[in-house]
Amino acid sequence: MTDSSTPTRRRLLLGLGVAATASIAGCSTTSDDDDSGTDTPTPNDPDGTASLRVAHLSPNAPNVDVYVDGTAVLEDVPFGAVSTYIDVPAGSRLVRISPAGDVDTVVFEGDVPVAADGVYTVAAIGEVGETVQQSFEPLVLEDDNSDPDAETARLRVVHASPDAPAVDVTVDGGDDALFDGVEYGQSGYVTVPAGEYTVEIRGDTETNDGDVVASFDLALGAGGVYTAFAGGYLASDDDDRAFDLFVAQDAGEVMDMDPASLRVAHLSPNAPNVDVYVDETAVLEDVPFGAVSNYLTVPAGAHQVAITAAGDADTVVFDEELTVAAGTHYTAAAVGELGDDDDDRPFEVLVLEDDVILPEDGMAKLRLVHTSPDAPAVDVTVESSGDVLYDGVAFGESGYVTVPEGAYTVQVRGDTMANDGDVVASFDVDLMGGTVYTAFAGGYLDPDDDDEPAENAFDLFVAVDA
Repeated sequence: MTDSSTPTRRRLLLGLGVAATASIAGCSTTSDDDDSGTDTPTPNDPDGTASLRVAHLSPNAPNVDVYVDGTAVLEDVPFGAVSTYIDVPAGSRLVRISPAGDVDTVVFEGDVPVAADGVYTVAAIGEVGETVQQSFEPLVLEDDNSDPDAETARLRVVHASPDAPAVDVTVDGGDDALFDGVEYGQSGYVTVPAGEYTVEIRGDTETNDGDVVASFDLALGAGGVYTAFAGGYLASDDDDRAFDLFVAQDAGEVMDMDPASLRVAHLSPNAPNVDVYVDETAVLEDVPFGAVSNYLTVPAGAHQVAITAAGDADTVVFDEELTVAAGTHYTAAAVGELGDDDDDRPFEVLVLEDDVILPEDGMAKLRLVHTSPDAPAVDVTVESSGDVLYDGVAFGESGYVTVPEGAYTVQVRGDTMANDGDVVASFDVDLMGGTVYTAFAGGYLDPDDDDEPAENAFDLFVAVDA
């Protein structure tokens, strides 16, 4: 298993789509491929064309422009970006790489041979400067974009991290290494069954059981070809240039990567304001009790969600993996209480799948979520008519009803068989037609000044879902 301190990230398997400004492009020098069996390309038909893309993997270099035979073909390419393929004339091309917008400063210039009908990736790797661990150079790779067998995928790893030693790449939970002893500048292909993988980057050992320095989630589609560039600094405090896996889909049908929608609600009445992290990136900060965020768009799949005290990343109250499906809406509600009292509802994150299908005109859809830690099961009735909207909703439970649009006074009652328990609270709610709402019943029904914040008394927090 991966150590809990090791970063795990989900990777979108798509090129970053750096735009080409002309129909030719260029690159350079030889590669030292490990297992791929490819050599430096030799032109075999100067009248044909090749396919070529550029990847910027030099962690201390600025954004760059790429020129071929004096013409700018890629501009303002950032670190970690992988361009789409563009056509280049076969033969020897004069390639120059310069800092973006600074044509007079040259970090590379040289002749690069490309063969007709060949497919190539030119990766700018190493470091710019005089005192560096690995000198800046363009690494030319010949890409194998032929169709894999049905139900399989082809994956290439390229080692482009200038301060990382040779690495093994293994699959979490598996016995075999995908890649063994890949050194800086080397690469290789493997063919694997299509599916989802957690790959582990380890220091190279004879038995492929070195320490895991990072792990990443990959989704490999049947018939797809992918390249994973391991780049950035292994020892770095700069998140923008830290060790990471930059994954591009080289060929094959693009998988359905429709995003999911996720929002967060803070319904823990004795918790402080919180910060919320998704895959180690702060997405919401200083969220107070009772707040419900807007929906965030996230890639479908597994995400590490962490909740910490606001401004205190070391005080973690929740850190777990949540899996979200494409095209689906979710609410992650922080409920329960912080503390060790056996009578408390323990702090937890309640993951709800939201029904955002709009009701017909003139109707509204309302969901109730019971998040009050000291309230019993409740019934909810309409004051004017006595109609029962919800019957016997316990802590952590929820449910939808569809009602005519209009203004309602809803009564929250202790649960009884006849739905006639004492009214503990009532709230005025205006519901518009064609709209979906969620009402979170939260806070303390009976605040105790000694243990529970009185300002977080029982209340109804209503959010518009759709």
